[in-house]
Amino acid sequence: MDHGQLNWITGFIWSIADDVLRDVYVRGKYRDVILPMTVIRRFDAVLAPTKQAVLQLSEQLDKEGIPNKHAALCSVSGNAFYNTSKFTLGDLRARSKQQQLKADFEDYLSGFSPNIQEILDKFKFRNQIPTLVEADILGHLIEKFTSYDINLGPEPVYDQEGRVRLPALDNHAMGTLFEELIRRFNEENNEEAGEHFTPRDVVKLMANLMFYPIADDIQDGSYLVYDGACGTGGMLTVAEETLEALAHEHDKEVSIHLYGQEVQPETYAISKADLLIKGEGDLAENMKYGSTLSADAFPTMEFDFMLSNPPYGKSWSSDLDRLGGKKDLIDPRFTVQHQGEELSFVTRTSDGQLVFLVNKLAKMNHSTPLGSRIAEVHNGSALFTGDAGQGESNVRRWVIENDWLEAIIALPLNIFYNTGIATYIWVLTNRKPEDRTGKVQLIDATALSTPLRKNLGKKSCVLSPEQIQQVTDLFLAFEEAGTSKIFPNEAFGYWKITVDCPLRLRSQFTRKKVEALRFASGDEEVRKAIFAEFGDKVYDGIGKLKKGILAFLDDGEEDEPRFPLTDKKKAKLLKPDTWSRDRKLLKAARQLFEALGDEFFPDHNDFILRFDQQAKELGIKPSAAEKKLIQRTMSWVDPEAPPVLGKVHKKGTPADPLHGLYEATVKGQPRTVEYESDTNLRDNEQIPLLEPGGIVAFFEREVLPHVPDAWIDPGKTQKGYEISFTRHFYKPAPLRTLDEIKADLEALQDEAEGLLDAILGEQ
Repeated sequence: MDHGQLNWITGFIWSIADDVLRDVYVRGKYRDVILPMTVIRRFDAVLAPTKQAVLQLSEQLDKEGIPNKHAALCSVSGNAFYNTSKFTLGDLRARSKQQQLKADFEDYLSGFSPNIQEILDKFKFRNQIPTLVEADILGHLIEKFTSYDINLGPEPVYDQEGRVRLPALDNHAMGTLFEELIRRFNEENNEEAGEHFTPRDVVKLMANLMFYPIADDIQDGSYLVYDGACGTGGMLTVAEETLEALAHEHDKEVSIHLYGQEVQPETYAISKADLLIKGEGDLAENMKYGSTLSADAFPTMEFDFMLSNPPYGKSWSSDLDRLGGKKDLIDPRFTVQHQGEELSFVTRTSDGQLVFLVNKLAKMNHSTPLGSRIAEVHNGSALFTGDAGQGESNVRRWVIENDWLEAIIALPLNIFYNTGIATYIWVLTNRKPEDRTGKVQLIDATALSTPLRKNLGKKSCVLSPEQIQQVTDLFLAFEEAGTSKIFPNEAFGYWKITVDCPLRLRSQFTRKKVEALRFASGDEEVRKAIFAEFGDKVYDGIGKLKKGILAFLDDGEEDEPRFPLTDKKKAKLLKPDTWSRDRKLLKAARQLFEALGDEFFPDHNDFILRFDQQAKELGIKPSAAEKKLIQRTMSWVDPEAPPVLGKVHKKGTPADPLHGLYEATVKGQPRTVEYESDTNLRDNEQIPLLEPGGIVAFFEREVLPHVPDAWIDPGKTQKGYEISFTRHFYKPAPLRTLDEIKADLEALQDEAEGLLDAILGEQ
C-alpha cells in the first residue's frame, strides 16, 4: 500500500472520533474508544476467511467434551487468536435496537480468544459500552469502522468487474497505521505522552548506537531484544526493523525475538495488540504486564540487546516496599559484591530511573562473542545525583569500573513531548572493542536539531535523518572533536574523605549547669513548663499525672495546643524512666559539685580523671552515656585547649597523625591514642582518582597548611563517580572588548544629554 493511501485511512479513522464521539467524550478520552475499536476491526477482518471453519471446529470440540481448544482453533484460524462468536462486526451493522445491539456486541467480544480478552480488559473497553449505548452511538461507531469506503483487512476488496477497489492492508502497513494513530493521540494528550511514547527520531538514534557498532559481526541466528519499560512497544519495533535491515545488508538470516514489560494497563494492551496486528503472535506472548522492578517477568533470562526510556523523577517507593524495603531487600539485581565491597543500588525512592538500568545490567549475556548492548535514556540527575556510597553513585561506579560504559550523548532540549529538560542516551556493552577499553566517550549533540513549525507538547524540535547519522558517525569514529570528547574511566571517579579535627574543651562545675541536668532528656522548653506546673511530682508520680499533663499540653489559646507535639514525643514525655533518669543525673551532679567545687580545668582530660576519681570515692556509678552527658554539660569548646583523648591503642601501635593516631602520655605511660573529633569542625573533601600522588598528596597540599591538626578518618573514605557534561563542554561567552563598551557608554551619554535638553527646552 502506498503512503498516500495509508495516510487517507489513518485520517478516516481519526475523523471517526470527531464524527461519532464529539459531545459524548472529551478529546483526551477519544483514544479509549478508537484504539480498541481499531484493534477489534482489524482482528475481525483478519479472521473473516476462516470464521466458519473456526465455528464448526469449536462446536465439534464442544460436543466431544474437549475443554482445551486454544491450539486447535488457532491452527484453523491461521492466526495466534480467534473468535468463536456467531457474529462478525458486519452482522451487527443492521441492529436497530440499542439493547439488542449491546447484547450481541458483548457476545461478539466474549467470543475472542483469551489473549485478545486480556487486551480488551487492559483497554477497559467494556467499561465504554454503557456510555456508547446510552448515547445511541454504538451502532454508528460500528458502521463507521465497517464502512465500505475503507479496508482494514489483509485481502484486497474488488468491484463488480473484478478490479481492485480497495488495496489490501498487510501486517506491516496495519502496524504503521496503528502506530500513527497512537502518535496522534499522544500529541493530542501530550501531558502524558512522555510516560509511554519516545519520539521516533530519538528511538532511531538509540537503535543506531546500539546496532551499528556490531553490524559487521551479526551472524545467522537468533537474537533477543528486551525493553523493561516498553510502553506501546515502539522502541522494540524500531530495534527489530534496524537489526533486520543490517542483517539483510550483510546477507545474514536472523530470527529476532522481542520481550517487553509494562506496568500501565492501556500501554501494555497497545504493545500486545500491535504485535498481534502485525501477525507476530508468538512475540505478543513475550509482552508481560506488571512492574519490572518488583515483579520481574524475566528473572532468569539474558538478552543480546536492550533499550528503554524508563520513567525519571517517578517514585518507586511502592516497588521497594514490595521487595522487602531497603533493609530487607534480597533481590540479587540490586545488591552485588564488587572489589571486596557490597554495593547497594537502592537509589532515592523519589526517582527509580537508574534501577531500570541495573535491571538490564543483571540480564546481560556474558557467554556470547557479541555479549550485550544497551541504550537507555536518562535525564541529567542520573549523571551526578547521589553522594559517594549512595545508590546512584554506586550504579555509576559499578558500570564504569566494569568498563561497560561506551558513551553518553547529550540530546537537544525540548526533544521530548512532556519535558523540556536535558536528556541523555547512555550506551553500554560488556564487549568493548580494544580501542574503547578503559575509555568513555561524551558527545554533545544539544546543538543538532531541526525546529518544528508547531510544537507538539513540549517538543519543539526533531533530529533529522541527517542529524541522526551525524551523531552516529561521531560515535562510530571515536575521535576527539569539538562535540566529541574521550576520557579514561578514572576521570569520572573520586575519593570522598572525611576530615576531622580534635575536640578541645575546658571544664568547670557551676550550679547553673548542674541544675540544667534536670531537663537533660531534651525538649527543655516543654519539660520546664511541665515542671513549673506540676513541680517535683513529675519525678515520682508521672503515671498519675498523665491525664493532667496531656490536658496541659493541649490547653492553648484559640483552640490551639500549648505545645504541638507528635504522639511519639508525647509518649516520651510521659515515660517515668525519662524523668527518673534526669533526677538521677541531677543528684549525681550535685554530689560531684559539692565535692569538686567550681575548680576550673583548662584541660578536659584532667577533668575526666578527677571526675572518675571523685565518683568512685562517692560511690556514684553512672552509665558511660550518663557520665559523658554530665561531663559535656560542664564543658565548653575552646580552640586553644588541649585535645580531648579518645581511644587508647595497644602498646606498639605506630603513630600516624595523617589518620588520627598520635603519641600521648596516658597515666604516665607513652601510648598511641586517637583524639575525639569535634563534629562541628568535620568536613568532607572530594579527591579525583587521577589526582597526582593520590589522597595523601592532596591532603598535605590542600588541607594541612590551613588546618595543621586535621586528620583523615580512614573508615569513612568512600569512592564515588559522577559525570559532568557542563564542566567538559562549557564554553564561556566571549568578553566584550573595551572599544565596544566605550562605544555603548558614549551612545548612552549622548542619549542622556539629548533627553536633558528636551526637558529643559519644554520649561
